[in-house]
Amino acid sequence: MTTDGTRAAADASDDEDQPLRIEDYALIGDCLTGALVGRNGSIDWLCWPRFDSDACFAALLGTSRHGRWLIAPAAAPTETSRAYRGDTMMLETCFENGEGGVALIDFMPTGQGNSSVVRRVEGRRGRVAMRMHLVLRFEYGITTPWVTQLEQGCGICAAVGPNLIVLRTSVALRGRGKTTVAEFAVGEGESVDFVMTWGPSHLPVPDALDAGTALARTEAFWRDWSGRCEYQGEWRASVLRSLLTLKALTYEPTGAVVAAPTTSLPEQLGGSRNWDYRFCWLRDATLTLMAFMAGGYDQEAKAWSRWLHRAVAGSPDEAQIMYGISGERRLLEWSPSWLPGYQGAAPVRIGNAASGQLQLDVFGEVIGVRHIAREKRLDDPAFGWAMQVRFVEHLEAIWSQPDDGIWEMRGDRRHFTHSKVMAWVAVDRSIRDAETFALEAPLDRWRELRDRMHAEICEKGYDATRNTFTQSFGDPALDASLLLLAVPQVGFLPADDPRMLGTVAAIEQELLVDGSCCDIAPKPATTRCRPARAPSFRARSGWPACMRYKAVTPTLAPCLNGFSP
Repeated sequence: MTTDGTRAAADASDDEDQPLRIEDYALIGDCLTGALVGRNGSIDWLCWPRFDSDACFAALLGTSRHGRWLIAPAAAPTETSRAYRGDTMMLETCFENGEGGVALIDFMPTGQGNSSVVRRVEGRRGRVAMRMHLVLRFEYGITTPWVTQLEQGCGICAAVGPNLIVLRTSVALRGRGKTTVAEFAVGEGESVDFVMTWGPSHLPVPDALDAGTALARTEAFWRDWSGRCEYQGEWRASVLRSLLTLKALTYEPTGAVVAAPTTSLPEQLGGSRNWDYRFCWLRDATLTLMAFMAGGYDQEAKAWSRWLHRAVAGSPDEAQIMYGISGERRLLEWSPSWLPGYQGAAPVRIGNAASGQLQLDVFGEVIGVRHIAREKRLDDPAFGWAMQVRFVEHLEAIWSQPDDGIWEMRGDRRHFTHSKVMAWVAVDRSIRDAETFALEAPLDRWRELRDRMHAEICEKGYDATRNTFTQSFGDPALDASLLLLAVPQVGFLPADDPRMLGTVAAIEQELLVDGSCCDIAPKPATTRCRPARAPSFRARSGWPACMRYKAVTPTLAPCLNGFSP
């Protein structure tokens, strides 16, 4: 998070009901769950005790009445800046006003028996009057807990159903309209701590956590982890920050990595494409593994690989495109009607119905991970081979069927070119593994299958008239996933193949909008396409240029590895 002292923070009055801009939130986490902290000092999103648990702070998808925890100066700040403390996931927000300056340090201690959020207010200049406004609402903002004072008089205990939360602080707390508020002041050199801890309601109240000790240990944990980063390239600071975020999205007990700590943040403001991303997509597996390994984090890479192996274990015809963080398969989708959605983007969705879709590309992702794990000696080469053989046998029977595709379109299935290519990757990598590590396999049959798949994709997924691959067989539409056909991780065709150069040119012509590359061509909404003005991503916009450079200048080829779909 970069420091930005050029603009004042929004007025964070208790009556403020709208969430901030998405870019005004920062993530803190403990490798069990994560919280989003606004630049106004409000935690507007937190699911406890896991990423996929119900939220107790859900103002991000509604209003302050749906749960938040605000700590900010009583008088509106004239300047706000914030940054992570060095190479950590500890956030420091600095407020300035006419009374002086304070820093709000937010972090989630790692390695504790119970998940906690620690908020320390440090006086930096003058003496600043502060306020706290706590609205605890469990079950995504609808359930109000029963709140009592702690016996020691140093905080409160809130309980409802299976959940218990205890807040400890030296500041006097008082109730106000089913919320908890406080006023206090902090001078230069002083500090005031707030420690909130989750626990099961049927067990005793969690033990007190010393904020100073927790701060030192958490900072040491993150600095030690960052210090092991082996990447030393030109963009090391950005790469390390990305790796830190990836680590924070890791569920430590299982090794799973969630796609995001949130649900229902819209692809377009005011739109309805609002999905729950607090799960693990198999499609992310290869890129996640490679990112960890590129940074030198083999332990995290191995844990992720092992989670993947456990998640997909069983019959290949029951494999899903995503799983819960412990490998759960039933990710039933429902909508909490009481949440209006981020700035009105409805509906809010809990769970993800796309988990039941058929997406052939995930077979390539799963087997791609096993291939990399064998190459890098993360596991014994024979580990998981019997299961992999069954997956290839199943893929042999279904690869020619239509599927739902990489964009998880909720309409008719089609023969998506990218899906077919990734199915080819599954067979190709399995052949390579069998050849390299002398693993038992029907190689002659697999080689024939690989050649047949390649030929059919080049015949049916390629439009010779326009010299471009297309999104699906027999359909002239394009999509950005076609750029993956030539990246080294896929290797379906060389980047300088005339068909790939033609595909890059066509994508530049049809998908580039205002310098960004859309995932599919913008056009009116139907059941088979995205809304007008399809979402675009700046990172993907570098692909066409990189593809051309890779074909002409081999020294620039590595730039292609820095982009992900």
